Amino acid sequence: MSEKYSITIPKNNIILYCEQKKIITISGPLATKTLKLKLRLKIIETKKIIVVTQIPFYKLSNNQIKKIKSLQGTTYASIKQLLIETSTVLYQKLKFIGVGYRAFETQNFENKLFMFKLGYSHPIYFKIPKELDIFCLKLTKLFIYGNSYQKISKTASLIQSYKFPEPYKGKGILYENEKIKLKEGKKI
Repeated sequence: MSEKYSITIPKNNIILYCEQKKIITISGPLATKTLKLKLRLKIIETKKIIVVTQIPFYKLSNNQIKKIKSLQGTTYASIKQLLIETSTVLYQKLKFIGVGYRAFETQNFENKLFMFKLGYSHPIYFKIPKELDIFCLKLTKLFIYGNSYQKISKTASLIQSYKFPEPYKGKGILYENEKIKLKEGKKI
C-alpha cells in the first residue's frame, strides 16, 4: 500500500463511496460534494484512511497506462481539495490601491450587486455569483468567501481584471499579499 496516495479522513467528514457508479461523496459541516472517479479507491475504515490505487474502472490504452501515475496524483489532489472545501470556509482578500478606487455595495437586487469606482468615466457593476458571498470591510478592501476554491479564485481574478496593477505607480486591484515591483520612469 502506497502511503504517498493515502488520505486520512477528518472526524467531522462522512465519506460515501459507490464503486458501481464510480463516485465518491464527501459530506462535511459546511457542504456535501461529489467527485466522479477514474481510478478505484480503497477505504480502510479502522484507520479512517482513503487510498487512491492505480486500478482503473475501465480498460485503458497503452498510452493511457503510461499516464496512470499522473491520473493517480490528480485524483489524490482532487479528493484532498474536496475534504478542505467541505470542512472550512475559504476566502480571498482584494485591496483597491489608488486615489478614488472604491467598492460599494448597492442596495437593490437583494445586495447581490457591487459598484466599483476605478478611475474610469463610469462606474463598473459586478453581479455576485450565488455560491459566493462578498463584503466590504472598508471601501478599499473586499472579502470574497465561500466553499469552492475554484469559484473564489475565478471571481477574484475577474474583479482584478477590471483594473490590473500597473507597474509604474502600483495603482490597481491587488490580492492581499501581492507586492508590485515598481519600474523606474523616464529620466530627463
